[in-house]
Amino acid sequence: MNIRKATLQDVKQATDLFNQYRQFYKQANDLSGAEAYIAERLEKGDSVIFLAKDGDDCIGFMQLYPTFSSIGMKRAWILNDLYVVESARKQGVGERLLTAAEAFAKETGAGSIALSTAPDNEKAQRLYERKGYERDKQFYHYELRL
Repeated sequence: MNIRKATLQDVKQATDLFNQYRQFYKQANDLSGAEAYIAERLEKGDSVIFLAKDGDDCIGFMQLYPTFSSIGMKRAWILNDLYVVESARKQGVGERLLTAAEAFAKETGAGSIALSTAPDNEKAQRLYERKGYERDKQFYHYELRL
């Protein structure tokens, strides 16, 4: 298995996984919209995408968005998307992607990586906690939908 940063040449492979990820979270199948979204993120440098590949097969992906911590006065990353195809689960793909995120965050001088997951995604929660992520008990997360 190989984990590497995606480039514009990887849009098609990243799109397929991104579309599957969105469907996992009960979003409609929208391959063309997913492709436009991924292409725009990579073209503009709005996010960093990592792909997990097994030979020519893309078996997982992760997307990080940059932000900053005012309190820590450092760069931070939001790990917004992480997905592993069902046939490759329980083989360490998610763990390897998280390890790549941590290494990348350290390389960029970040002070933290934040992520969130659905309350019923217990498998992911166990993985995150095993990798050292801690559930926030100090702050509540709010969102204004527009």
